[in-house]
Amino acid sequence: MSEGSVEEVEPTIREKVKTVGGELDSSKRAGTFLQIDQRTQLVSSFRKDVEVLPILEALKKYDWMEDYYWKAVSPEKDEYTREVDCCEDINGYFIRASKGVKVEFPVEACLYLYTKGLKQKVHNVIIVEEDAELNIISGCTAHPGVEAGMHLGVSELYVKKGAKLNFTMVHSWESDIEVRPRSVAIVEEGGVFVSNYILMNPVKLVQMYPTAYLRGKGARGIFNSVVVALQGSVVDIGSKVVLEAEDTSAEIVSRAISSGGNVIARGDIVADSPKVKGHLECMGMILSEGGRIDAIPELESAYSDVELSHEAAIGRIAEEEIFYLMTRGLSRDEATAAIIRGFLDIGIKGLPPLLQKELDKAVELVGEGM
Repeated sequence: MSEGSVEEVEPTIREKVKTVGGELDSSKRAGTFLQIDQRTQLVSSFRKDVEVLPILEALKKYDWMEDYYWKAVSPEKDEYTREVDCCEDINGYFIRASKGVKVEFPVEACLYLYTKGLKQKVHNVIIVEEDAELNIISGCTAHPGVEAGMHLGVSELYVKKGAKLNFTMVHSWESDIEVRPRSVAIVEEGGVFVSNYILMNPVKLVQMYPTAYLRGKGARGIFNSVVVALQGSVVDIGSKVVLEAEDTSAEIVSRAISSGGNVIARGDIVADSPKVKGHLECMGMILSEGGRIDAIPELESAYSDVELSHEAAIGRIAEEEIFYLMTRGLSRDEATAAIIRGFLDIGIKGLPPLLQKELDKAVELVGEGM
């Protein structure tokens, strides 16, 4: 399906969307969804085997959506999910990859806050059918000058048997915006769920704790996050993986930088089955006085035959590293920027080249901004 055209999107919005990975170009994407405030501005599917719809249209079109809508996330989870559930003009996207399809080009979904003071409410559902592979870039941002507002987003992600979902979320907000996503992924036997998260700009508050339930034998869950907390920002993020079947595995890797902001980096791996593996890694760097990082790793198991591990460290840039690079001809600022970029580059494994390019570009922008 196709609704709206790129030409109808004002130039300022198009440029801002690009900063969070949105190309709005059918030659580079398998599908596009752009929501401005509560209104669908642009929706297109460029392949027959990849479906992109506004969530309300999907609910009307498919009776079986009742098996997915509010099934991974409970509407009673907290006050913010209850607000989304009660919203009369709810919007959001539905994305589905058909059985067995391998989609190289990503689907892009951008949620854009245009009106100052608005509370944007979104409900998304993603389904990757059996043996399919899908890549999604989800960019969330605000219009220039829109410094106040709130984004409430519920996302339910379903990865079927033998399927793989690469989900990359890039946030670029403004200084007085609160962001509270609520996301849960259900992964079946042999499925792989990869979640990548990047926060690039100042924000009043981000509070999120995406969770993956690995419910089939051999399923894998991977969470990677790159976060920069600038002055005045509070970033409370984490990831949780529940290993519910044998031979499942989890990896959580986070890099956090505080440049005057506060970061709470959480991670939790729960072994609800024997013969599972998991590793959690949280590294933080404090660049200026007044900033704070709290690393909270958790491992849980009632079984003896599991392999769970974690490592966490918080520090600052070592003067000897800066000095070494300066002896190589870099200025102090250039040396510092190079070290920061290296720290943020977590070398995500198994990411398709196109998504890796998007991620590298976002990390480079963060490094330049520092």
